Amino acid sequence: MPSSPTQAGKLNVIFVVSWLICSFFYFIQYALRSAPSIMMTDIGQALSLDNTQVASIIGVYFYSYAIFSLVSGILLDRIGPRLVAPLGIILVAVGCLLFGSGYVFGAYVGRLLQGAGSGLAFTSAVFLATRGFPKEWLASAVGVTQCFGMMGGFMGQAVVSPVINQQWLTWQTFWFVSAAGLALVFMAALAVTPRTREGKVDWSNLTAPYVVVLKNPQSYLCALIAAFMFAPTNIGDFVWGTQFLEQGLNVPHDQVALRVAMIPLGWVIGCPILGYLSDFIGRRKPIIFAALVVMMVSGYAITAMQLSNTQHYVLGLIFGMASGAAMIPYTVIKEVNPDYVKGTATGVINFIVFVFSALMTNVMGLLIHRLAGGAGLSLPVFQQAWVVFLGILILALVLTCFVKETGSGHTPVVPLEQD
Repeated sequence: MPSSPTQAGKLNVIFVVSWLICSFFYFIQYALRSAPSIMMTDIGQALSLDNTQVASIIGVYFYSYAIFSLVSGILLDRIGPRLVAPLGIILVAVGCLLFGSGYVFGAYVGRLLQGAGSGLAFTSAVFLATRGFPKEWLASAVGVTQCFGMMGGFMGQAVVSPVINQQWLTWQTFWFVSAAGLALVFMAALAVTPRTREGKVDWSNLTAPYVVVLKNPQSYLCALIAAFMFAPTNIGDFVWGTQFLEQGLNVPHDQVALRVAMIPLGWVIGCPILGYLSDFIGRRKPIIFAALVVMMVSGYAITAMQLSNTQHYVLGLIFGMASGAAMIPYTVIKEVNPDYVKGTATGVINFIVFVFSALMTNVMGLLIHRLAGGAGLSLPVFQQAWVVFLGILILALVLTCFVKETGSGHTPVVPLEQD
């Protein structure tokens, strides 16, 4: 018999255990998402590429991530997480092997596979959380899920850096070891994750769930707000953070990894706290508003003001904590859509978030290259580039005004149904 969703106010233990395993996979893939920024010089030397070309390889991750996030929604709604989550793990494992192959083509394909498999991780974890936790804990559970991811992002920078720099592992061996670890997670997920459907899978009318989600204007608002809040982390920190510190602020190489990791560490703290706070006060929008203001102020200070080392560490942490509120729109989009398309809703928001990240990775790369004007990267270049992030955060603030309040302390929102 397939397992049924949790009843109000009760935990479904098997789904919670499966959620923990899938969240651990999400932790690993996030570490693998952020790790290349630490080893860009090594990768470039091995593949005979400059930093811009290496950044391009790193960025293709977001394209496949976005596509598979969208596909994952319908797969979860139709066949459940028992097959979807293990599939994602295997794709990332194979991607690790190819990325470490030492060939440019292998690196591109490997990074695409990593993005594809990772695109199934978060949606699967959130799907399992909706089955395992009571509704009143959902924002907290989603926040903790993202906490796993950002802890991986932190580890992928702060821990992987000394491993590579001290030559405990070569950059290629790191990817091979990661693939072996993922194989163990795959076996655990396959053994524990329950079925949510039985019998023949209905593959008819596959577009129906997408129609429901995409005909709801609130879905677009949630997705765009999340995309704008994610961009400074996905692009500013994970892609260009190391170069900003080394070439913009002249930070010693041995301090870069920990300092750039302050933002994902902030996510680790901010995601669960802000999710819990949103549940506690029964409101979503005030948390998003406050977080956006903090992101704008702290981001400006980091890029434009002369600060001490301690102040930079603290502001990076604060920026990361505030940006953890980007997960709240993921809760809202499920609350403004019917229950039977929750998996699809998560897939849609992830698709839009990471398509935007992919496009912005290329845009920011071209912009930074143009601003540098053929000379080396410098602080003024990064300060001018930050204006783009500031603009999209302001736009997110405006869009939040039009999102419906879905918190438990507000009049319930009736999800938009489609005939």
